[in-house]
Amino acid sequence: MTTTRSVTDAGIFADGRRLMKLALRLDAVVTGVNGLAYLALARPLDDLLGLSTAHAYALGAFLVAYAAAVWAISIPARANRVAVTAVIEANLLWAVLSVATVITGWLSLNAIGAAWAVLQAGTVAGFAGIQYLAQRRSR
Repeated sequence: MTTTRSVTDAGIFADGRRLMKLALRLDAVVTGVNGLAYLALARPLDDLLGLSTAHAYALGAFLVAYAAAVWAISIPARANRVAVTAVIEANLLWAVLSVATVITGWLSLNAIGAAWAVLQAGTVAGFAGIQYLAQRRSR
């Protein structure tokens, strides 16, 4: 006799705490690498994305600091619910503001920069969704 289990019945998706740790750490790594890229490549990004060097440095510094905070939240065996909620809300805010920036032309991004901002918004909203799911499963 064979039994079948869905992906949500077993593995990382069944354990909310493990999923949360993974989601937070993946968010921290992707955000940190992105921030370091903004810092290291600020001048070339001006031409590639239409993002000014000053904005690239500011975004890079913010993202590196945010990544460090998200990683710190992931360290305890059970992440603090209030801190995780703050990360989820910050990620959703980032996604909304990224799209709003493209729509309003606030940073004068070129077509590649606008596409990059929307791609980042989708990625960050995805992190928020996974973190929200993990938070619900870890109750």
